[in-house]
Amino acid sequence: MKLYVIGLGPGDLSQATGRAMAALEECQVIAGYTVYIDLIKEKFGHKKLISTPMKQEVQRCRIAVEEALKGQTVGMVCSGDAGVYGMAGLIYEVASEYDPVDIQVIPGITAACSGASVLGAPLIHDFAVISLSDLLTPWEKIEQRLEHAARADFVLCLYNPSSKKRCDYLRKACDVVLNYKDGSTVCGIVKNIGREGEEARILSLSQLRDTPVDMFSTVYIGNSTTREIQGKMVTARGYRLGDADE
Repeated sequence: MKLYVIGLGPGDLSQATGRAMAALEECQVIAGYTVYIDLIKEKFGHKKLISTPMKQEVQRCRIAVEEALKGQTVGMVCSGDAGVYGMAGLIYEVASEYDPVDIQVIPGITAACSGASVLGAPLIHDFAVISLSDLLTPWEKIEQRLEHAARADFVLCLYNPSSKKRCDYLRKACDVVLNYKDGSTVCGIVKNIGREGEEARILSLSQLRDTPVDMFSTVYIGNSTTREIQGKMVTARGYRLGDADE
């Protein structure tokens, strides 16, 4: 009786870790959001696959826990890393209402890291990851987090920057950040990370403010040391300034 919470990485299964693939092989039942089940269906179609649509996360976790309590090895899959905007936390919360289940979280490559590798090296120093989705978090709190992170000169990585209902949220976020960062601050956008149609762009913070993006994009806002070097977004760690770790 075991329940794996498995991060599949940013795109197709070629970007899942060896540990994630081994856990999927071990599972008898695999549950997940419909889009993620579709990603693994070709290789793991012989397993019992259970999918639910968006906004049924709690139900999905209950199904996974109940399947595990039947004595089966179950996998709950999500994109990126299971513990970064993934299902790991909710699985633990839901499972606390049942008899004990052996839960193991299998990490994956989150969009922040995979997108950064496409752009160059924007996250080489301290950074903050903030989701602009207000589905579960009030915008006022998101705005506070943006303000404090920008004031502290963190590099910012923004998840869920826009949607049909939130088409102006990236602009609103940039307006907050522009109170503390210069309009020339180097920024980047990566769309469809690890998937067909992957594309990246480097631009200034002022340009970013007026650039349309979608839910398949991850946005990066540099700090005061971030530069564009040979077409790549690079944040200085400080090695060339003599303050590197000894």
